[in-house]
Amino acid sequence: MGNGTSIGRVRGLGSSHEGTHHWLTARLTAVGNLVLITFLIVSLALLPDYTYATVRGWVARPLPSIALILIMINTFTHARMGVQVMLEDYIHGEGGKVAAWLLVNIVPFVAAAFGILSVLRIALGGA
Repeated sequence: MGNGTSIGRVRGLGSSHEGTHHWLTARLTAVGNLVLITFLIVSLALLPDYTYATVRGWVARPLPSIALILIMINTFTHARMGVQVMLEDYIHGEGGKVAAWLLVNIVPFVAAAFGILSVLRIALGGA
């Protein structure tokens, strides 16, 4: 049997069976962040100077631009998941949950989209 208590089954308060996926995704994005940020630091440290033209030229190259895009996707996904867990634990009012859920999903998406478009604009030779 093992489906929790009778009242828990009636109220639908049992396990949603999503915890393992969330936990594993959080760990994988953390490892991805370590690898990508290490690449970013080493790659920037190897630049001859840090003038605007040099850094812009570095961003325009394929490997750094792809890495920067992956950093934005991975970092904002990881941050969204972490904030989501906090909100689930500490916000109890329904109105607050809906507003927080909207912010937690919209803000990282908009921020990542802005960063990705910025990198693409540089990489593809835009202004």
